[in-house]
Amino acid sequence: MNERDFYLVSPSAFGSFSIVWRQKGNDPRLYRLFLSNERTSAEELAQAAFPGARYRSHPVVADLSRRIQGFLAGQAVRFELDWTALEVCSEFQRRVLIAEYGIPRGWVSTYGRIGAHLGVKRGARVVGGALARNPFPILIPCHRAIRSNGELGGYQGGLQMKRALLQYEGLEVSERGRALKPN
Repeated sequence: MNERDFYLVSPSAFGSFSIVWRQKGNDPRLYRLFLSNERTSAEELAQAAFPGARYRSHPVVADLSRRIQGFLAGQAVRFELDWTALEVCSEFQRRVLIAEYGIPRGWVSTYGRIGAHLGVKRGARVVGGALARNPFPILIPCHRAIRSNGELGGYQGGLQMKRALLQYEGLEVSERGRALKPN
């Protein structure tokens, strides 16, 4: 079976995002979701990380793109992980991502609380690192992790996007960038 990398770029209210996928038999397998940032477009990020990837769509990927666009516009969308290649992550990162995936819409947790849940004492830093390298932002909602003092922390799509996503989900965020109702 010949594996090739493909990508699809889609617009959103926060700039473009790119879905990198690979054909596995008849089905696509999602390998990465890139969010644009202040310096680099999602397409440039995809091309740099997956040299030789070609622009192409697939019905499953196009549907996922539409659902991501809806989520980024504030719609309540729950993503399944059936098509995601979680095997690209280390075992620890997979555990962190699955724990993060379990945080429901409208709720937040702290990096430290996630670490404690995974049995890692004082694990805020390693959990934060695992989430910072989340290859599937939005699908695995790492915007729902905050610092123990309520500050938002970082986010691949930038703090403005993190703030907006939390507000779409009904959380209040202060002007100083603290979640006012952490759960």
